[in-house]
Amino acid sequence: MRFTLSSSALSSKLSALSKVINSKNALPILGDFVFDIKGQTLSLTASDGENTMCTAVQLAECDGDGRFAIGNHDLLEAVKGFSEQPITFDAGLESSIVKISYQNGLFSLPIESADEYPIPQAISSSAATISMPNATLAENINRSIFATAQDELRPVMNGIYFDLTPDCLAVVASDGHKLVRNKIYSVKSDTPAAFILPKKPANLLRNLLGKDGSDVTIRFDERNAEINYGDGTMLCRLIEGRYPNYNSVIPQNNNNDLLVGRLGLLAALRRVQPFANDSSNLIRFHVEGSVLQLDAEDYDFSKTATERMTCDYNGQPMSIGFKGSSFIEILSNFDCQEVIIKLADPSRAGLVLPSEQPENQDVIMLMMPMLIND
Repeated sequence: MRFTLSSSALSSKLSALSKVINSKNALPILGDFVFDIKGQTLSLTASDGENTMCTAVQLAECDGDGRFAIGNHDLLEAVKGFSEQPITFDAGLESSIVKISYQNGLFSLPIESADEYPIPQAISSSAATISMPNATLAENINRSIFATAQDELRPVMNGIYFDLTPDCLAVVASDGHKLVRNKIYSVKSDTPAAFILPKKPANLLRNLLGKDGSDVTIRFDERNAEINYGDGTMLCRLIEGRYPNYNSVIPQNNNNDLLVGRLGLLAALRRVQPFANDSSNLIRFHVEGSVLQLDAEDYDFSKTATERMTCDYNGQPMSIGFKGSSFIEILSNFDCQEVIIKLADPSRAGLVLPSEQPENQDVIMLMMPMLIND
């Protein structure tokens, strides 16, 4: 079986697929790419056993159909340095060798039968479907994934929760100390449905999704999801279990509003955070009138830091403690000029919102306070 295709097209597809492959696999064949040739189309597949990615490449020439598996590392190293040129595969399925020729040379690699490659479980016919612009999905994964947990006892907290309701699609992540909730009003369904996307496929998706305006479609049942984007498909195992009621922890009456420049506050936090106690990472926020004061201290090493900045505040004077590193993460995952920090009292969660919400969306991030020793 012989076929020819563009070297740069092959290299870019293999590079994207390789990110799903683990360095160590229970099944050795999971370290391979599967090549499946039908007509003038080459389908490429890679998997780690729980997540499977597939994409297609058009062939310039082909003399027949066939299917084989080839080790990912050697093939990637061989093709990634090529300039744009035709590259020809001559696969001997009986000899289990593929010869790959290009303008200035030739190399050969062993191949295996693809019959032992695991087939992902099919999505049930009753699957729910979500469709949205790929840039919207990438943006919401980017904004949420930092807030997911690493919790062996509550695995449901280790992923991003997609909650489809008659009003909107809510994209939620929380580790119990901070929470992100994004509402996308352009996506809704009369039939409520939900799933929890693990971190690995979420990370893979945000790196794969482009900003070309095309849509991504997600079909999901109780155990698996099929995500179709551009010229590729991802099938992934979902996290099973019941996600906590995230709406119940979002306060509705935080009436003390603080408006402040996001980048200015972010820079100030990065300056004072090194002076905070290493174990608590506590930063004290004191806001009164038009001044926000940040204080950090580590008396064990005789370190203190104070910084003041102007703000717009309508509320009672207040001192409240937040974990500096977590607040830096929250501010880093907005892309607005100013943020609104809504406070109730020093013992209750604070909310951080962009001063202008993205179109057809509503974004809230929540931060639990820390006890201040006055």
